[in-house]
Amino acid sequence: MVRTVLTFPDKVLKEVSRPVTAFNHELGTLLDDMFDTMMEQNGVGLAAIQIGVEQRAIVICIPDEEGSQNPDDRLEIINPELIHGEGSTLYQEGCLSVPDYYEDVERFERVIVRYQDRHGTLQEQSADGLLAIAFQHEMDHLDGKLFVERLPLLKRKKFEKEWKKRLRG
Repeated sequence: MVRTVLTFPDKVLKEVSRPVTAFNHELGTLLDDMFDTMMEQNGVGLAAIQIGVEQRAIVICIPDEEGSQNPDDRLEIINPELIHGEGSTLYQEGCLSVPDYYEDVERFERVIVRYQDRHGTLQEQSADGLLAIAFQHEMDHLDGKLFVERLPLLKRKKFEKEWKKRLRG
């Protein structure tokens, strides 16, 4: 089921998500709904908080070279923890919760993330490129942060001014 994606400045997006403790049918349904919602919105990743669910759950599906996303390649990430980050890269990010706004954000170039899958099994994954960016971007959501908060002060002020204009219509 496709759910509504919350958009900035919705206060729920600032909430810190709670750890998932029940690995059950409800969690599976949530993950399936998150994936459907992400695909419907042409996203690469989605955190549960973006659909108003304050749980530490993320889905990610990285497109191939042609831009196609294969549902078999989706990652379901529960209670993620950044184990290691190295290097630095600038990547132009966007966000389903900040539609039609893109800006360069500095992130780790490579990461190692430990998390649980939908069954509660511990996983560990190394990532670079877009996957490393997606991990970091979505994990920020779980801590109540949007990518625009990582912008330098002047760019952030410019964003806020443009966004207020957009909201006034």
